Order: sequence, then C-alpha cells, then structure tokens
Amino acid sequence: MEPYALPDTSAAAGLEPIVLAQNEHAYPPSARVRQAISDALGQAQLYSDSDWTELRSAIAEVHDLDPGNIVCGCGSMELMSALMLAYLSPDERILMTEYGYLFMRTLARLVGAQVDSAAEPDYRVDVDNIIGALRPDTKLVFIVNPGNPCGSLLHNDEIRRLRAALPQDVLLLVDEAYAEFVDDGFHSPLFDLAEQGNTVITRTFSKIYGLAGLRVGWGYFPGAIRDQLRKVLNPGSVTSLSQVAARAAMQDQVAVVEARGLIAGQRDYLTSAIGDLGLRVVPSQTNFILVDFETDKRAASAYRFLRAHRLIVRPMAGYGLPACLRITIGKPEQMQLTARTLAEWRRQDNG
Repeated sequence: MEPYALPDTSAAAGLEPIVLAQNEHAYPPSARVRQAISDALGQAQLYSDSDWTELRSAIAEVHDLDPGNIVCGCGSMELMSALMLAYLSPDERILMTEYGYLFMRTLARLVGAQVDSAAEPDYRVDVDNIIGALRPDTKLVFIVNPGNPCGSLLHNDEIRRLRAALPQDVLLLVDEAYAEFVDDGFHSPLFDLAEQGNTVITRTFSKIYGLAGLRVGWGYFPGAIRDQLRKVLNPGSVTSLSQVAARAAMQDQVAVVEARGLIAGQRDYLTSAIGDLGLRVVPSQTNFILVDFETDKRAASAYRFLRAHRLIVRPMAGYGLPACLRITIGKPEQMQLTARTLAEWRRQDNG
C-alpha cells in the first residue's frame, strides 16, 4: 500500500521557504481564538469532552442544524476514515471523481474496497459522468465541492440531482472543506440531504477558520449513520484546546467574511497575473488555484524555478495532472512575489 503523499515543503539550500503547497490559511487565528486557547490552558489536565457539546452547539447555531446530528473529529480526515471503516468491506466499491481527494483512495486500500472514477472534463465534476459510472455494487459515492485540486464549483442543484439519481441504499459523501470560501449566493446549503438518511456532509476548521494545526473537523450525519460512526471513532481525538478554539472561531463569523474577501482578492490578482503570462488558471472558489502549464516538462521547470526562489507549490502528478501546479493563496506580498517569479520563469522558458 502506498502511503498518502504529503508535499515536500523544503526550499533550496539556505532559503527560508514560503509554503504555498498545503492550502493553509494565509493568516493566523484571530485574537478571540487565541484568547480562548489561553483561557483553556488552565484545564489542560482534564480529558476533553467526548461529546463536543459546546462546539456542536456553536456549529448548530451558525448553520441552523440539529446539534444531535453533528459529529466532530480530528479533522474531517478522521471522519472520512471512520465512515469507510464502518461502511466499506473488502471488495465493495466506491465511486469518486477523476481528480477527487487522494486520501479517499488511501482509505479504500486500507479497507480493501475497490475504487471507480468518473471523468472530470475541463477540470469540473460532471454529474452525468458520475451517474454513468455507477455499478450495481457501488456502495458509496464521494465528491468534493468545491473541488480539490481543481478548485471548481458544482452548483448544489446538481448535487441534489445526483442524490435523486442514486439508488437509495448508496451513501453519498460530500466533502465541503472549502465551502466557506464560496461567494454568497453561489449555492445554498446541502445539510437537509442528511435528513433523508443516506447523505453525509463533512466540513473542516483547517481552511477558512485557520486551525489546521489544531485538527478539528465536523460533519452532519443521519442519525443511524452517526450511531455507527461513533463506534469506530476515538472518543478523545479532538482535544480540549482544539474544541475551545474551534468554538471561538465558529462564533466569529465576522472574521470568516473578512477572510473570504481577502483571499478572493488575492486569488483574483494572482489568477489575472498568471493569465497575463499566457497560462491557463482553472476558475476557483477556494483558497488555491490550479495552473495548467500545458506539458509535464514546463510544469516541472516552473516548480523547480519557484522552489529555487523559496516558493513551495504543489505538483499535481499524483492526481493525474502532471502538467499542473496548485498554488495556495497567501498574503499580498507572497502573491506578488509568486507573480513576479513566474513572470521571470516565463521569460526564460524554452517550452
């Protein structure tokens, strides 16, 4: 079994790297979050709340959900892992999209499940392709929206159409790790699908909330699936500090709106600057962009050039996109440096 591949975040010798490879938040947690963590240190000798009571309440209040159907985990990755352990047996099948989150393929190997893929033409999830790729023994369908690594957005009406076309006994897992980056009005929430009994929605505090290092994820689950999931979850995996930080972050929706605007502005800037170089950037509703360099050779050349100038981006060969690089949106000065460095590479590029 191949390990889940993490990016090389080292720069050329003697340089301090600027890491734009892991889709981390450009800015540290807010003062409100830092104060909440500081206040909680006085009770760090105690085990954390295994029911995440206050955190679930904060999530439910913001999203108008039933807190009883919210499950928290050590990042959404833990929730996906537990779901696969609870519901997939050897030789059963999952269906995901061509460029879907690679961690799900690792999980499939872990439980011995078989993976089928639906093509993503022009870097976009296509519901008709997913429906066409269904097999009689498909047990779980997995999509990421907005997508990673492409960043493109599938309108939630299309996800509803997909759910309606799936057999009732096929579980639909929708990972919305980047949903908070989507501009208001682009799509409405999907949480009501979980109330039908066969859909799960997962989200994370690692992206727009800036808590990647504290590892907190959450999901909205049908009651029966929630009960099975908790049988295989580590009850203490979300630490007390992580819970208070996530609660404070969830309650600070002003910071979320501000972050969305800042990231969108820098994303638009970098997209335009790279487009002016004659390179294609896939339209994104996330905190990263996917850049198509047309050939494997040019993508590798650009990656080496950026790394030599301490800019660490993510090669996409592992996703079947060897001609592409993924670039996390960072602070303005980082984006300006990235644009200038790529412009310099472009002037030296011999194809």
